[in-house]
Amino acid sequence: MRVDDIEFVNRLLDYRKILYLCHRNADPDAVGSAFALAEVFGGDIGLSDGCNRVAQNMVDRIGISVIEMPDPSAYDLTVIVDTSTRAQLNDLPIGKYAVIDHHSTTALLDDAEFYIHEDSTSTVEIVYRILEGIGIPITEKIGTALITGIITDTGHLKHAGFATFDVLSRIIRSSGVEYFDALELMATTPQDISIRIAMLKAAERSEVERIGNCLIATTHVSSYGGAAASMLTNIGADIAFVGTLKEDGSARVSGRAKRDLVMSGVNLGKIMEVVGSRYSGTGGGHGGAAGIDASCTVEQLMSDCVEKVKETVSEINSRKESKGSKGTQETEETNDPDDPGMTTETKRSPENRRSHFVFIILPHPSGICTARSYRSFPPRRP
Repeated sequence: MRVDDIEFVNRLLDYRKILYLCHRNADPDAVGSAFALAEVFGGDIGLSDGCNRVAQNMVDRIGISVIEMPDPSAYDLTVIVDTSTRAQLNDLPIGKYAVIDHHSTTALLDDAEFYIHEDSTSTVEIVYRILEGIGIPITEKIGTALITGIITDTGHLKHAGFATFDVLSRIIRSSGVEYFDALELMATTPQDISIRIAMLKAAERSEVERIGNCLIATTHVSSYGGAAASMLTNIGADIAFVGTLKEDGSARVSGRAKRDLVMSGVNLGKIMEVVGSRYSGTGGGHGGAAGIDASCTVEQLMSDCVEKVKETVSEINSRKESKGSKGTQETEETNDPDDPGMTTETKRSPENRRSHFVFIILPHPSGICTARSYRSFPPRRP
């Protein structure tokens, strides 16, 4: 059942023993959300299968206590944070659970006791709003965790909008944590040599397809697929898909897309969900960052992703062309009484309307006057 912030808190308080469960390879958004909730309402933080480097650095620096591979049956309620599918929890047996998540699509809502699901840039933004709404003071530790979660999930704010910056500023004011402090935490995260090798191999093996001005890069690595996909978009690709063969023989594909493509209508989360369903797999995420796990070959999964993106981009381009052609359709030739050569449709265009130049003399303390010219259009007649 979908609930609002206050109802979420009230229902949470009905349970004594709570587990806040993060997805495998948990990121700072998941760990930060779980930590903030556990600090305020009590409970344990569980990792389905470890966490990534930045999250681990945050855990160590802040002193967050986590439980690896917890047993959800030992708790009255499991709150699943920042997770959209059971596969991301390594199929842990979960009894009674709630969900707080920000992914555009999620398969966990139907069986949840209650949930908050919003399409925001990070889960920590939702968590902060809940805490702010009930007047909870934001400590330095909670503030650091929340800020780090926002920075990492928005690609260092590349995918942030007005609401994200607004929340970020409120967290900084209320916690006293400087933005630089969170950046420093991430900067001090050690760069393992295996990651650097994986990035170089990903670039070396990459193949590029072009659709107009859109470049789609594909490659494969044995690990760090998400980081490799981000790297490819940073060095020139508009969209990147990176495949990984898992130990059980199934395939995983991580996808990333640049903001301008997402703004134009490309949603990798929805694309991955559609492709994943073809193989009874799990796919989803955000417009610019998503992933799939499915039982098929890596090559087939990536090929399907590329074809679906091509289809989506073609539809977007067709809509643009259709909109453009409407603007060039023949217009009625009603003459302007002031200018017989100007039709009604031509007159509607600001660049074709007659303009006037206004010169304003601006005095300067030095005694030298300067002139500025401003172009203005006469007001339209009703």
